[in-house]
Amino acid sequence: MRVRAPELRGRAWLNTGGKELKLADFRGRVLILDFWTFCCINCLHVLDELRPLEEKYPDVLVVIGVHSPKFEHEKDERALAAAVERYGVEHPVLDDPELQTWQQYAAKAWPTLSVVDPEGYVVASMAGEGHAEGLRKLIEQLIATHEEKGTLHRGDGPFVAPPEANTLLRFPGKALPLADGRLLVSDSARHQLAYLSADLEKVEGRIGSGARGRSDGGPEQASFSEPQGLCLLPPAIAEVAGYDVVVADTVNHLLRGVSLSTGETVTVAGTGQQWRSAIDAHAHDARAIDLSSPWDVAWYQGKVIIAMAGTHTLWWFDPVQRTVGLYAGTTVEALRDGPLPDVWLAQPSGLSVSPDGNRLWFVDSETSALRFVEDGVMGTATGQGLFDFGHVDGPAAEALLQHPLGVHALPGGDVLVADTYNGAIRRYAEGKVSTVDTGLAEPSDIVTAADGRILIVESAAHRIVPLAGTQQDFVGAKHTVKRPPSNLTPGEVTLEVIFEPPPGQKLDFSFGDPTRLEVSASPAELLLDGAGVTTSLSRKLTFNPAVTTGVLQVVAQAATCDAEAEHAACHLTRQDWGVPVVITESGAARLPLILRGLDQSP
Repeated sequence: MRVRAPELRGRAWLNTGGKELKLADFRGRVLILDFWTFCCINCLHVLDELRPLEEKYPDVLVVIGVHSPKFEHEKDERALAAAVERYGVEHPVLDDPELQTWQQYAAKAWPTLSVVDPEGYVVASMAGEGHAEGLRKLIEQLIATHEEKGTLHRGDGPFVAPPEANTLLRFPGKALPLADGRLLVSDSARHQLAYLSADLEKVEGRIGSGARGRSDGGPEQASFSEPQGLCLLPPAIAEVAGYDVVVADTVNHLLRGVSLSTGETVTVAGTGQQWRSAIDAHAHDARAIDLSSPWDVAWYQGKVIIAMAGTHTLWWFDPVQRTVGLYAGTTVEALRDGPLPDVWLAQPSGLSVSPDGNRLWFVDSETSALRFVEDGVMGTATGQGLFDFGHVDGPAAEALLQHPLGVHALPGGDVLVADTYNGAIRRYAEGKVSTVDTGLAEPSDIVTAADGRILIVESAAHRIVPLAGTQQDFVGAKHTVKRPPSNLTPGEVTLEVIFEPPPGQKLDFSFGDPTRLEVSASPAELLLDGAGVTTSLSRKLTFNPAVTTGVLQVVAQAATCDAEAEHAACHLTRQDWGVPVVITESGAARLPLILRGLDQSP
């Protein structure tokens, strides 16, 4: 049975010049619906995966972003408009704050992609990222089929670019104070670094051509793609390395080195490809290993620590040995403390080192948490998990943040947090959280300038401003993301991950079993047996009858190769699940999960 695509319904359309679109407007074209939310790093990866397809098939392919928000701030139409510009979205976007279209298309995860053929039928759906090649093959099939049927109609798409804005900076991400009083700022939406004057009023120079790219070279030849974090190396290290500043070149999945004296930019870590493999504890040649959306960098205990947002981990980089490796995390997206590296993180996005050099502070944006590392152990100062957030002051165990992106450790032990989606600056001190500034437009970083002023990167206002510093107690709303749980029986349950290879691929047994399954739980007591890593995608789990609720963390991957090609290419399909569960006598004894390369409907 062919399934007719449901109508597209939401609050408003962006990138259409004010025109409201209907499904009928896309008849004769291949349509991809991208269900996304702008906080989600995996969704941002998909935006970049879709760009080459949009460029290759401009007259037959239409991509529609259906924005389906997780956080309260993401429901704000002005915030969505800012995000669409910030991330260079060049296709129409449907604002779907009540998840109407999300529900009509049975989306269950961020991101989800649905493909509609030129006759208006849903022909494929898939969750997660990494589907670009499968999409390309499906698009080619649909073009051939519908050209032959006469149902393919070529022409211009519905995208209308918004007017360009003229501001000093455009969505700055992070800032680095320089000894001469100026700031080096990652001017992210312009794909450049900018030298901002000490009075914060003038840009005195730029590094980068302004075009999205990954070229090395001088200030006008080099190029970046949405750069974020900046780290100044100690002088002795910089002299050996040959550059002064390490830049997290986020969308390029690279670290870049920049000389302050010449403006010369070199690539120092990463291949330019996104990490999609297994993770290990070894040191690797920095230029030979893939990275994944490095968001911030900081010098800590003799190495550059990387907030690797795309894999929910922290990595280290040695600019002298030119090596890189895992520092903390397992790639499971959740909140768990303990000895490194066996901890859980969720999209770390800001780093700061205490003035005495002993403690590394960081913010986990997706768990809305302020966390730290000291003496090889990770702890959480405030934050409750993936699904709880808000703007609440008070004891740290009860306080709530909303998707923070920046952190700044002060002398004396206090810590300031750029509480991005609350538009606030929060202070953590002596086990309590307070609010010190509000009404800001998505603050993303906090630094202390050479003259002692505390400065805020007010990203969505496109400026750097001094901290107002008005202490206040704030009791706002607490929010919880509601996700339907899986009801499972206490005792033995069969977890079965069903793998569906992408079209034209098969499991690759060249080096043994090509599958990997990692299972863990929060709280850990939820599972009596079955946690750990195996090569089988089916496993018996034993649930603790004394623990009635929790989250089952499942990471599955399968290696495939091209089935018919003479020189077969290798591929890796990977998916992470955080499955809320309720343990009840009436629950199921089987938990099936689908690992899809591409799900083609009949």
